[in-house]
Amino acid sequence: MPDTSPVPLLGFVAFSGTGKTTLLTRLIPALDVRGVRCAAIKHSHHDFDIDIPGKDSHRLREAGARQVLLASPHRVSLVEEGDGRTEPRLRELVGRLDLSAIDLILVEGFRQERLPKIEVHRPERGTALLCLEDDDIVALASDLDPGQRLDIPLLPLNEPDAIAEFIVGWMQTAATAASGPDR
Repeated sequence: MPDTSPVPLLGFVAFSGTGKTTLLTRLIPALDVRGVRCAAIKHSHHDFDIDIPGKDSHRLREAGARQVLLASPHRVSLVEEGDGRTEPRLRELVGRLDLSAIDLILVEGFRQERLPKIEVHRPERGTALLCLEDDDIVALASDLDPGQRLDIPLLPLNEPDAIAEFIVGWMQTAATAASGPDR
């Protein structure tokens, strides 16, 4: 998947309730200060609704429109009905983004996708380390030492600036690798 996107994707994976979204809400401003324009794609296992009942866009969707695009000078929102069974494919979701306006796509969830990922881990939760089984995990962000030696960088979970610095370096390395050998 990541090889086909002109904008790098970086996943954030963890067990539910570990703090992926909290980390991303602190990390995005830290990346923005460094000149990195981010998009975010978040996977949810739950049904959700971003429309407000009674508003025109909600009424149009409830009337049967499969897609409703709401636009204003402030933002654009697309609400598309799914079938309730089929998971959206990350490749398709990336294709809906304006890649000319971003430098990095942060992906929350989509744990099974093949893309570089940072694992968010809190040892006190007693969950297993995903990085032991997933070679796509490039770093571990944890609030405590995981208690075992790992072959990936350990990042301080509560220091978004340090994680942002890691990501900027990772992006530079990925860009150099993508451009091929020195010309």
